[in-house]
Amino acid sequence: MDNVIIEGLQVQSLIGVYDWERTARRPLLVDLVLEVDLAPAVASDDVSDTIDYARVAETLKQVALNSEFFLLEALAGAMLDALFAEFALQGATLKLSKPDILPDAENVAIRISRRKG
Repeated sequence: MDNVIIEGLQVQSLIGVYDWERTARRPLLVDLVLEVDLAPAVASDDVSDTIDYARVAETLKQVALNSEFFLLEALAGAMLDALFAEFALQGATLKLSKPDILPDAENVAIRISRRKG
């Protein structure tokens, strides 16, 4: 299967379990691997035969902006649900990072993979 990859996409979300985390949106980073059939785009060189990267990014940004989840896991699941609803995907792996949340770590992240069906 072919892949479309987006790395380091910054989104804003109100997320966290502690009261101090619930006062303002914070930046999160998304790394995404979409499993798609790119053969039509390879053959046609036509943008309409592939995934619109800008629409994917905007979908992720809107889900993050409009959510108020406590857990990264829940937000990542909602992001994947939105992507599968809007795009013809065979599978997807999403890594959602919350940088600078632990004093002795650069980053905390979760990775979730889903398949069509």
